[in-house]
Amino acid sequence: MTITEGRRHQINARYDAVPRPTAETAPPRRTRTAQAYVWAAARIGLGWVFLWAFLDKLFGWGFATPAERAWINGGSPTTGFLKGTADKALGDAFGTLAGQGWVDWLFMTGLLGIGAALILGAGMRIAAAAGGLLLVFMWAAELPLATNPFMDEHLVYAVVLAGLALAGAGDTLGLGGWWGRTAIVRRFPILK
Repeated sequence: MTITEGRRHQINARYDAVPRPTAETAPPRRTRTAQAYVWAAARIGLGWVFLWAFLDKLFGWGFATPAERAWINGGSPTTGFLKGTADKALGDAFGTLAGQGWVDWLFMTGLLGIGAALILGAGMRIAAAAGGLLLVFMWAAELPLATNPFMDEHLVYAVVLAGLALAGAGDTLGLGGWWGRTAIVRRFPILK
């Protein structure tokens, strides 16, 4: 099917009528830079939340995990949380996972990988997807919630992770720009 000259003129006229950002209408560079630094701070902060959970569960530094329950001392990083969901709606399903070796390894590897990716700013898409999935599972394990009908920090963090990946937050104060230019990421963009 060919486009007639008149129809082509109509399409071009509509395209030309779309307002384009100009120096007067675009946000000031200062605002864009401030936004990039805010997203970078959120990325690093949330990365630290994941990395700290990994370190405390690994070594039992006494914040959420006492030394005797540390993973390096034979403790299970998933048992406490998952056993605590026994009286919840999905407690039977999640309770059966508590303390299983493969679950412990998957959980700890996830915490470390997500935390490192966020702090470094590389692999943001995978970190956002994996972190979001982990957080949604943790949210589901606690249903019904004690303090809110449906919303808690797990869902808020999951949304923030998506925002970090979409905003390209790894490029500011991170390795995201360099990582995105590597051959493997150019070949497999999901790794960005």
